[in-house]
Amino acid sequence: MPAYLVTAPAAEPLSLTEAKSFLRVEHGDDDAIITSLVSAARNHVEALTRCAQITQTWRLVLDRWPDGGRIAPRIGPLRALTAVRVFSAENEASTIDPEIFVVDTAAGVLAAPAWTLPVPGRSVAGIELDIEVGFGASASDVPQTLLQAIRMLVAHWYDNRGLIAIGSSVAMMPASVNAMISSHRVLSL
Repeated sequence: MPAYLVTAPAAEPLSLTEAKSFLRVEHGDDDAIITSLVSAARNHVEALTRCAQITQTWRLVLDRWPDGGRIAPRIGPLRALTAVRVFSAENEASTIDPEIFVVDTAAGVLAAPAWTLPVPGRSVAGIELDIEVGFGASASDVPQTLLQAIRMLVAHWYDNRGLIAIGSSVAMMPASVNAMISSHRVLSL
């Protein structure tokens, strides 16, 4: 089930001021690099955990409805289903009321009786579901361990920028960061 980002988070979980304070940087010369490191660290943590830190919208694309009517997005935490579209053979989209789905935020599953859902007219990418995922709209909603992992990644990358060391641990993620995010990883089978 492919998914792609529709609406990026409105803010990063770590502000430039907070990042500079953690790095003990008092000048503005590196503001652009620090800002990009924060974004890269958030993306890295999101990719490893499959958990969006700040609220964002993703589009899931399906070829057909699952037999049991249950859809488990590969990113979470699931907050809401905002739109559902089914495409005809002529590539015309018809909307389905998202209210017919049960949004189980605890299990991270969308469910609807399969017999109530229209069959898509095209055999590939005939269904689109827009979901809202993330811990919340602000940094205070992000678990502190993940926020600390982002801080530590930013510090590691900032301290080691420009270094190319073959066989050293510079390119590797610090073990402490990996330990922090391990309890938040969402595994899939």
